[in-house]
Amino acid sequence: MISYFPKKKDEGLANGTLRELFKEEIKKSYEEFVGQIGKEFAETTTHFTDALNDILANGQKIFSGNKSGVE
Repeated sequence: MISYFPKKKDEGLANGTLRELFKEEIKKSYEEFVGQIGKEFAETTTHFTDALNDILANGQKIFSGNKSGVE
């Protein structure tokens, strides 16, 4: 996401709209994540939202929960 949309990321961080701007990309990424590791494991960990916060949100705690972080 970051490689394809660096300006979008910067805009979302600056305006507080990161979650909304990347909603569809995050949803697709979460579906891939679940497909690779299984729904049960995905829903019992915060690995996905931790990665969103660490990578997409530059360490800010914008996303929460154990699902796609945008629901």
